[in-house]
Amino acid sequence: MVDIAVTAMLRSQSLAMKTPSLAQPKILLVDDNRDGLLVRRLLLEEMGFHVEVAPNGEEGFELYQPGRFEVIVTDYRMPRMDGIELIRRIRQIEPKERIILLSGFVEPLGLTEQNTGADVVIAKSSNEPANLVRSIKRLQNRGTSRKPPGSQGRQPSPVRASGN
Repeated sequence: MVDIAVTAMLRSQSLAMKTPSLAQPKILLVDDNRDGLLVRRLLLEEMGFHVEVAPNGEEGFELYQPGRFEVIVTDYRMPRMDGIELIRRIRQIEPKERIILLSGFVEPLGLTEQNTGADVVIAKSSNEPANLVRSIKRLQNRGTSRKPPGSQGRQPSPVRASGN
């Protein structure tokens, strides 16, 4: 239902085509909803990304290889393997992988970055396309300098003043 609204919104907007560069950033897009998969793929390709798709978490995990994708975007609720399990398996192989989780149930289920393992959690809504593109660009700019899990909540050591 949300995917239908997103599809209609994207079709009503004119998205400027970008000329693809020689080295297109690669995105792995995992979603069991064919319409949502198609619309998100078209949006990301128009933004200059090379997109590989999988219709469920199992096939997404089969496509996954460390360092192959700049960002992984996965739906939460899918048959055979949900997005949380996909994220867990990817993090076991490469903890610094950049992952976005999409769901129509973010608020009702209380999905957060902390309890899903994703770098970003986005609610499926009319704002989803803009939030998705913004989040992908932000994660790309982050580079690979992500702090290891568990160290992100630590406070920096206090700076000692010199005794002058």
